[in-house]
Amino acid sequence: MSTIGPERLEDRLSSAESPYVIDIRPREAYQRDHIEGSHNVPVYDDLRGGDEAAFREALSDVPAERTVVTVCKAGIVARTATTILEDEGYDAVTLAGGQRRWNGYQNGSLGYRLRSALGGLLP
Repeated sequence: MSTIGPERLEDRLSSAESPYVIDIRPREAYQRDHIEGSHNVPVYDDLRGGDEAAFREALSDVPAERTVVTVCKAGIVARTATTILEDEGYDAVTLAGGQRRWNGYQNGSLGYRLRSALGGLLP
């Protein structure tokens, strides 16, 4: 399973081949902060609990010709979403570190810079 870091995602979002970003966090979390242009498919709790039906049902809106990036809070539950997308034939990747890492990157946080400098040795 592939992942994408926030730097690369930012580059891809501004390109002609922009990926389709699915944020699987609950609606309240998505409303607080999210990646601009992302689509909220709030099935985080369903996937964490093992219920894939709601997520699979939402896939009908996902364009098959675009790479799909899945986002959750920290990048863990989104892996399940990525696996489901791959099983359905989509080119899908997970945002490494999830929304937390994206926010750290966007805000230039010290924690993000340290993790990047240490090559991901820190959680």
